[in-house]
Amino acid sequence: MKRKEITICGLAAVRAQFESRPQAIIRLFFDQPTGRKVGAICKALAQAKKVYRCVDPAELEKIAGSIHHGGIVAVTEVDELRSPPVGAVREWARRRETLLILDRVGNAHNLGAIARTAAYFGVPRIIIPDDPAAAQPGDAAHRVAEGGMAHLEIFQVRSLPAFLRELTQAGYDVVGAATRGGRPEIKVAGGKPIALLLGNEEHGLSPAVLGACSRLVTLPGTGKVESLNVSVAAAILLWELVVRR
Repeated sequence: MKRKEITICGLAAVRAQFESRPQAIIRLFFDQPTGRKVGAICKALAQAKKVYRCVDPAELEKIAGSIHHGGIVAVTEVDELRSPPVGAVREWARRRETLLILDRVGNAHNLGAIARTAAYFGVPRIIIPDDPAAAQPGDAAHRVAEGGMAHLEIFQVRSLPAFLRELTQAGYDVVGAATRGGRPEIKVAGGKPIALLLGNEEHGLSPAVLGACSRLVTLPGTGKVESLNVSVAAAILLWELVVRR
């Protein structure tokens, strides 16, 4: 499988990566204060004969490609996104595992914030479409996720409507978050596992995706602004649909 490299910045994110997949870290750079906190990681890299080095702030910023590096940057090898394995959907449904599905969420910071919330609440995986408008789990998303990405599986599907129909057939309650037109009551449908679907920041859910949902919900507000940020909506809906039940 083809692999690529990304930079993971921030101590929490680097530690999470080290705890979940230490073999994926291929180079590590840090400033002097942070170096005092990563002895175990450096020891493991030394044993694996991989590069780790204390560098000055200017070089660290250059490696990270951002001033928001948090004092440490891990150059990490990642797999290309893949589709869910055959039979996975029915197995997830059998285990009653929550799914979070993003319909062309385009801002990498939003993807990272959603991933952080998903990991916090124990959601095991996120599904995104194979679409150029969809943000990818790259450097910026990892930085904002604060280690959350290391605790998630992220899959990519070619057709979201077809995938949603497969979820429904497997027994999922596919709940679409709509800025308007959905029911304001956020209820759990019987004992079904939940697949929560959130749409693009500007355009929301596409018509084809809307039609494949089991039901739509709309968070009630004052009407003074049209909608919440998609990452905030994700947190509220996960709490209401998954955690509180």
